[in-house]
Amino acid sequence: MLEALKNQVVLYAREAEGMGLCRHRSGNFSARDQASGLICMTPTGADRKTMQPEDVVVMNGQAEIVEALTGCRPTSEALMHLAAYEARPDVKAVVHTHSKYALTFAVLRKSIPAIVSEIAHLGCRQGYIPVAAYGRQGSQALADSVREPLAISDVMLLAGHGVLTVDAGSLDGALLKAAYVEEIAEIYYHTLLLSGGKDPVLLSAEDLRLQYPAAVTEKSEMPV
Repeated sequence: MLEALKNQVVLYAREAEGMGLCRHRSGNFSARDQASGLICMTPTGADRKTMQPEDVVVMNGQAEIVEALTGCRPTSEALMHLAAYEARPDVKAVVHTHSKYALTFAVLRKSIPAIVSEIAHLGCRQGYIPVAAYGRQGSQALADSVREPLAISDVMLLAGHGVLTVDAGSLDGALLKAAYVEEIAEIYYHTLLLSGGKDPVLLSAEDLRLQYPAAVTEKSEMPV
């Protein structure tokens, strides 16, 4: 069932680890089949080096397991993935990573502002990377926390936890966004380090909208 999609889940989960976006079995990945609405999801506690397509769990939108060929359980954060798909019917892929610089800001509960124009490619429609409210890992509270940020952005920091990205096209697109989040977070970290903690001159939402009119559609002040 959905063999091609399972292969993609394994491929991009391994690629994320190779890129250093998640290590030590952290992070999880899923992709939704638009025809059936079924979701292929990484299993809990999987070693991505040895994980095989048959280990990928197929679920429906009601959190019911439809297929688990090797008896694996879905990631413990399956509810978070399902909430993302429910909140955004356009989304085909969800990526959750624990990259270091982005996690630093997630721990601080600090949104990342528009320090470089590439942020517009992340679907940040208000011109910054938002932070989802804290929810314990695997909890309904965590799942519910992603709904509000997804209304304004394709990427977010999960308070004290990591990064969540979504894409309406593919897992490749969602993973690319996670890589961009980490790069921008690293730039922001070093900028604050060099400036003594002072924010640099930021790109305005208006400026981003003029450069990327399809990407930035709203203007809002970033929360402190």
